[in-house]
Amino acid sequence: MEVLITMVVLAVGLLGMAGLTCGIMQGNDHTSDLTTATVLAQERIEDIRRIGYSVGTLPEESYNSISGFPNFRRVTTIAGGSPGANMKTVTVTVFWSGNGRSVALQTILAE
Repeated sequence: MEVLITMVVLAVGLLGMAGLTCGIMQGNDHTSDLTTATVLAQERIEDIRRIGYSVGTLPEESYNSISGFPNFRRVTTIAGGSPGANMKTVTVTVFWSGNGRSVALQTILAE
């Protein structure tokens, strides 16, 4: 009887550990995707800063168009006159997981 109880307690503990392991693996995948999206957004922001205030509209980069990152898409919006005269607010949003998740970074360019 004691062996049976010990086996039940052990089985419950192992099932708990298996669930915890799955949760950790999913968290790691999400963190990896979040880091990649942030790096892709930062790269675009740096490109825009190199161009400077004269930057015009930029095309949307759809899935499979960013070299080496087929599961990500990048959208850049530029709002002129915001937050003030002779300024532009640039927002770069990177989506992944079928648009279910995203990261957005902003910068302000002045003339």
